[in-house]
Amino acid sequence: MLDLSAPSMDLASKSQTQRDKAQSSVERVYSFRSLAEYSLKERLLIRAADLAMFFLISVTGRTLRWEIKGAENLAAAWSNDSIPIYTFWHDRIFPGTYFFRKRGIVIMTSQSFDGEYIARFIQRFGYGAVRGSSTRGGIGAIVEMVRLMRAGCPAGFSIDGPKGPRYVAKMGAVLLAKKTGNPVLPFTLTAAKRWTINSWDRLQIPLPFTRTLVDIAPAISVPSDANEEIMDAKRDELQRVLDQLVERGEEWRKGTL
Repeated sequence: MLDLSAPSMDLASKSQTQRDKAQSSVERVYSFRSLAEYSLKERLLIRAADLAMFFLISVTGRTLRWEIKGAENLAAAWSNDSIPIYTFWHDRIFPGTYFFRKRGIVIMTSQSFDGEYIARFIQRFGYGAVRGSSTRGGIGAIVEMVRLMRAGCPAGFSIDGPKGPRYVAKMGAVLLAKKTGNPVLPFTLTAAKRWTINSWDRLQIPLPFTRTLVDIAPAISVPSDANEEIMDAKRDELQRVLDQLVERGEEWRKGTL
């Protein structure tokens, strides 16, 4: 008589190991990473920048008066067991961090010194942080984000980050959509009154108590068998939608001033 118990146990053990790895990955991205590789001065700077950004965004965000357009598109992106891939321009990261807080969204951050304090303050807002970028560790980070989305975590991309060119969509969100079957959800945030920082992305910081528009477009689906031509077309579509959202936001802003 054949003994089928051993293979069955092996399969059960393998399945449990995979679940344990997935759970470990999820826990890791929501937890602070060790700073042991940094000097004492660098550790102090990272912690200071982390807390300063968390405080600034928290205090300002509480005062903003939100107007939401396209809430039905957000709801649709969560329907039929799908999980959205939130996608926006890097210069809107300040209000975006506050508005979409505590949703478990996993964000790709740079492996650089700056990326470390960014990872920490977004984790304080309930985000997950995967280290990597278009220039360093990008492929490994995408693979990790695929695993996390399969474990039920939504993802987010500042699609022209981490260093630009400004307002030029990269392929990351479209590639993740192909690999996971989840939709890309473009959105933008426009503050009626704001400061603009002299950085590569011209980072926008809303003034306290200002009106802020959150404009969410219909989600973009990417076929699992998409070839290079289709992928390029989907990225171009994402570019057009984000450009349109920015234009629409600026028209709204002019009407508030």
